[in-house]
Amino acid sequence: MTTTAHRRASGPRPTADGTGDRPAAGRAPLRGALWLAWRQHRLVLGILLAGAAATAVWCAVLRGRMAGAIDAHHLAGCSMISLVPHCADTQDAVIAFRAEFGSSLKLIETGLFLLPAMIGLFIGAPLVARELEAGTHQLVLTQSVGPLRWLAAKLALPAAFVLTAVSGLSAVFAWLWQVGGDEVSGSYWYSMLGFAALGPVPVAHSLLGLVVGVLAGLLLRRTVASMAVTLAAVAVVQVAFQQLRPALLPVATQRFGLNTAVQAPDSSWVQGQGYLTRAGGHLTGDDLGCAPNRDYEGCLRSHDVTGQFLDQHPVSHHWPLAWIESGIVLALALLLTVLVFRVMRRRHG
Repeated sequence: MTTTAHRRASGPRPTADGTGDRPAAGRAPLRGALWLAWRQHRLVLGILLAGAAATAVWCAVLRGRMAGAIDAHHLAGCSMISLVPHCADTQDAVIAFRAEFGSSLKLIETGLFLLPAMIGLFIGAPLVARELEAGTHQLVLTQSVGPLRWLAAKLALPAAFVLTAVSGLSAVFAWLWQVGGDEVSGSYWYSMLGFAALGPVPVAHSLLGLVVGVLAGLLLRRTVASMAVTLAAVAVVQVAFQQLRPALLPVATQRFGLNTAVQAPDSSWVQGQGYLTRAGGHLTGDDLGCAPNRDYEGCLRSHDVTGQFLDQHPVSHHWPLAWIESGIVLALALLLTVLVFRVMRRRHG
């Protein structure tokens, strides 16, 4: 009696994915792990894709309605208070436009702003923590798939879904925002919600949120605790970048005469303004301490003031700022991914 006969008598051994120990022709172990990851997480990943698709349809409908309203009232480039000649009598129309579409734009922006935290909370944190907490990972690790390949499959599949869904959402929202963003709707590119919803920024932060959740789950081995830590970590990262963002690129300085009205375009992100001295120094009103009801011009002369300045990020800085921030976030996500695999190797071989 051969060993083969014993195996056939007892039947194939069950594996984690229920396919037995008889491998399909040409199927690699990693492919089986990917299939298992899909079976385990298809509900939440399907919800992510369905939500992205529904939001994209909503954005397409909203874009058509917004474009029609702008064309009907000739609102292109107009704002609440505008110096553009053709916008002289459009203030009421702009107010009506914002009342009709402003809340919808804000809701989509808010959703994209919160998406990294939601991905980390409901996809990243439970991804490994639930397996470790329940002990089901031990069955998987006894199969032909090693711990690092199992982790790679667990992380790669959600990352692909997140990349696809959030990239699509960001592109559709940018397409919508081109119609009524900035001046008409008051949804400016540099606002907290606007910047986080446009371009590569939501994609990079979402991938980081996913990796943060996986790392928290691997370290804490408890689902609820991992979710709490992930939420706090993503919030800290987003607040930190809100403070760091203006310094990612040097500001553009515009100079004015002393008797010239200082005015920036509606699309510019103003960082500061004040007075210029003959030596080229920048002074604010607090630095001068000149009282308007006294000899104001004499006070300016005493400080050797020769003009005014305005520091700003023009709208042309939007994409450089977005790509710089996204590059930093993706580098941080890559660093944490390496850390995830090091922790997995150390703990599970």
